[in-house]
Amino acid sequence: MSQPKAEEATSETAQLEARIRELERERKHLLTLIEIMREISGELNFVDILQTITQKLGETFGLDRCSIFLSESGGSTARLVASYEDPSIRNYVVDLERYPELQRALQSGETVFIADAQSDPHLKHIRGVLADRNVRSITVVPITWRRVAIGAIFLRTYRDGQPFSEEDIEFTKAIGLVTARALRVAYRYERLAGRRQDLSDAERRVNLERIALVGFLRRLMEALAQRHGQQEELLARASGEELDRLVDIAMAVLAEEGKGR
Repeated sequence: MSQPKAEEATSETAQLEARIRELERERKHLLTLIEIMREISGELNFVDILQTITQKLGETFGLDRCSIFLSESGGSTARLVASYEDPSIRNYVVDLERYPELQRALQSGETVFIADAQSDPHLKHIRGVLADRNVRSITVVPITWRRVAIGAIFLRTYRDGQPFSEEDIEFTKAIGLVTARALRVAYRYERLAGRRQDLSDAERRVNLERIALVGFLRRLMEALAQRHGQQEELLARASGEELDRLVDIAMAVLAEEGKGR
């Protein structure tokens, strides 16, 4: 085989291998998305939803770290609610001054990608930690709802691992949209459950008040019946004329009351 033909064959082989890798990556993305959708479709607890997403992303990309943060009011802190490397972390407040890349993503609503984390000037305060963990890149994808960043997906790759591609970033953005919608459904469910609980509490209070009122009326009627019985004994001893006089007085009083005096 001549040199040009050999080079052409080598080039075609390289292109074919690159295409195979691309298809394999797309297949992996699709399978991960299907697994995430399947696992969170019946889940209504937002913390469990987020933990599932971090777990799947961490396994898919072989990440050093994959976490989900939710925004806090004020913008100076965020809440770490799910972590691939430590699933026990569920509600940890972090200072955004220590995570400038996370702060940028939350404030701008735009994806932040740092190809070489150890050489980034904004991360010089943790350069030693990044070197010890052999970190290569950092990607922060905002989780947005109605154009507002309500949280972010934080991904960190190993230096000797597969680099994060543009397709991987776009895929993570798609996961961010899925996450936002899942959180919205979970939020609505929790609000509905809270309303039902409030209604149950209100019904319980009304029932208690009704029972107390019925008990009060029962005791009042018993007391009145007892007094009425005593009065009948006294009235039985009175003369007929006295009874007539008492009735006339009572009727006169009622007539005056009816006039509004």
